[in-house]
Amino acid sequence: RPLRRKRDFSVYAGGQQGNVQPFSEDDASIETLSHCSSLSERTSAAEEAGETEEMAQEDFQYKLKVYIDSTVDKSAKTRQGALDGLKTAMATKILYEFISERRMTITDSIERSLKKGKGVEQCAAASLACLLCIQLGSGIESEEVFKTLKPVFKTILNDGAANIQARQACATSLGLCTLVAEDDIMDVYATMESFESLFTHSYVRDDGSRPSVNPQTTQLHTNALLSWALLLTICTGNPEGDVGTHKLRHLPKLPRLLENDDVNMRIAAGETIALLFELIRDVDPEFDYDGWEPLCEKLNALATDCTKHRAKTDKRKQRSVFRDVLKAVEEGDFQSETIRFGTERMVIDSWVRKRTYDAFREFVGSGMNYHLQANEFIRDVFELGPPMLIDSAALKAMKSSRLERHLYNAAAFKARTKARNKVRDKRVDVGEF
Repeated sequence: RPLRRKRDFSVYAGGQQGNVQPFSEDDASIETLSHCSSLSERTSAAEEAGETEEMAQEDFQYKLKVYIDSTVDKSAKTRQGALDGLKTAMATKILYEFISERRMTITDSIERSLKKGKGVEQCAAASLACLLCIQLGSGIESEEVFKTLKPVFKTILNDGAANIQARQACATSLGLCTLVAEDDIMDVYATMESFESLFTHSYVRDDGSRPSVNPQTTQLHTNALLSWALLLTICTGNPEGDVGTHKLRHLPKLPRLLENDDVNMRIAAGETIALLFELIRDVDPEFDYDGWEPLCEKLNALATDCTKHRAKTDKRKQRSVFRDVLKAVEEGDFQSETIRFGTERMVIDSWVRKRTYDAFREFVGSGMNYHLQANEFIRDVFELGPPMLIDSAALKAMKSSRLERHLYNAAAFKARTKARNKVRDKRVDVGEF
């Protein structure tokens, strides 16, 4: 055995110096046992965490199975709750493996709710159909789902006696499901014609008179117009779906929708006009529109609208949108926007990209950033590449501490206050006359 050098340790207690026994082999064995014990504790803690996570995953999947079974319950309230539960799960998590095995079961439940349910249940089923396609991505699986649901969507959409809210939901869902899962471009054009047959009813007639349309039907026409514009983004570059055809058919009439009483219709029409101009100029940079000056006057009026009979929130939203639309028509420019998610960022730099992003966000909602990080299909749509794998430790290191955020916000607040004080009207007391 190698000899240990004896070391003398001393302590002071009450001014007295005492000798401490040297480090012995028994102490070494105790220290080794202590180290092994702490190592085993850490290992067992990691195993317990893994088991806890696995149990949570099993519980979550069990809940999803209960929701799927409950979509065929006799109670409309139970079916509605099950559909909403599945919507929330698909919007906030990636569930491809779980859903892929049960896609036709879920599809049958959606079809049953669309055919036999009432307004609210039909709306939930239509939204769930979109989320199901988003989870499955563009491929054979989503095509199977869409082939089953497309006839039902179109039947409800074209049925004037159907629930108006269900028709509105089907107009939006049919557009996104076609974008994701339609495998034939000719079928895309056919779906676009279905949308045209709806929103053209809001066009001003040839004699100059405006059709009388109630607010609910106007919302249906708005949804149809937005879905038509969404599908227009994937029709460019195809001989059968030349943008010039849509330019000749709709560009002369779309500006009259800017006079509509509904703010959502005005905004949808403005964004569609900007999208059309962008697509046309991509093909023909020297494009010259005959009604360019009257159109710019209308857009400028909406961008600076101060009409008293309109709500303040409507005017604020409208002015913000139409400033960008006016810039797009006059200068061919787009006000870019940066979307940050995790450690990545994406730039919305065109009307095509904006229309696509808005369509997905309408269904995914607050889970959009998570899908941008982890959903391979959505990342492929926005050309973000494969998902980035970052462990929790690296992600935590990239985040700033609470103190750093507080100091940054305090400095920004102070600088903002100083800047505002320079331009504020500093009144002085001039006394009484």
